[in-house]
Amino acid sequence: MSGYTESMRKLIEEFSKMPGIGPKTAERLALYILKVNKETAKALSDSILKIKEATRFCANCNNLSEAELCDICRDTRRDRSVICIVEDPGDIASIEKTGSFRGVYHVLLGTLSPLDGIGPEDLKINELIDRIKKGGVKEAIIATNPDTEGETTALYLTKLMKPLSVKVTKIASGVPMGSSLEYIDQASLTKAIEGRHQV
Repeated sequence: MSGYTESMRKLIEEFSKMPGIGPKTAERLALYILKVNKETAKALSDSILKIKEATRFCANCNNLSEAELCDICRDTRRDRSVICIVEDPGDIASIEKTGSFRGVYHVLLGTLSPLDGIGPEDLKINELIDRIKKGGVKEAIIATNPDTEGETTALYLTKLMKPLSVKVTKIASGVPMGSSLEYIDQASLTKAIEGRHQV
């Protein structure tokens, strides 16, 4: 990064620490910040500080919130008999964009990963079980990612919830809409065949 000032190199380095941001993208972002006026740069800086100061986890479901309870938990129109279990708050945003789910959520804040030293006690699993034991929950939808950690977590949750007289379901995985079978990877195609349902 020769040719840049020390402050520019530092900004590029900080952007590079973000997930999904490589050195080239970090450089472009830093150059963008350099080109915008002071008000725009200050607005970005203030937004970053505000999110750190104002945002916390919902006391009920662990979604992002600026109050004790998140907007979804406060919404009286939501169906509290159906809980969708996700790994991270970002997963809620993805599901909400579809407009197809009207239940409530529970965020685990991660997945089981023994190799990384992440066990059940490191996740919000006990809180989930407590919510179900309080009653009123008829269905728990497991919506973890279809990777090794997500599948391990899903199996663990299923074993814990089955004795609680709650219907345990898992979101479907497999062939994405609009794709051609010849281009689908073997694991996705296997999941699609295993998850087939009667029509």
